[in-house]
Amino acid sequence: MRHGKKINHLGRTAAHRKAMLSNMAASLILQKRISTTVAKAKALRKYVEPLLTKSKNDTTHSRRTVFSYLQEKGAVKELFDEVAGKIANRPGGYTRILKTGYRLGDNAEMCVIELVDYNEDMLATTGTTGAKKTRRRGGAKKKAEGAAEAPKAAETDATAEGTKDAE
Repeated sequence: MRHGKKINHLGRTAAHRKAMLSNMAASLILQKRISTTVAKAKALRKYVEPLLTKSKNDTTHSRRTVFSYLQEKGAVKELFDEVAGKIANRPGGYTRILKTGYRLGDNAEMCVIELVDYNEDMLATTGTTGAKKTRRRGGAKKKAEGAAEAPKAAETDATAEGTKDAE
């Protein structure tokens, strides 16, 4: 049973898991999107989202705290300089997990984890919709009215033909 099991150990020792998540977080920050298994992506999301939140406050202390997690200067610089500006107004939910299918070798469920504000395709499609879609209720009334209008249209066509014959 999994009573009280807070984290997924991912079949690794604590040191290996820490190093793996650190490397994956740095790769995610630098490349904005990585492909991995769903279990690792969920563990990475819990690891990287607090770092993204901390990057909103650009102080020496927060930079050092994030560096202690990432251990990569380039990733810390990218996070505080570029990524923090894009996520400044977002209250949370900085990452998105998109499932992509199953791996051929071991049938592990694969996914893509990405930073939300960096997917240009999704940003372009959501920006163009603009109007809010609403549902209509009472579709039966519309069908009934449409069915009633069809015979009326047929009658008007018939009367129009009858008047042409009369002339």
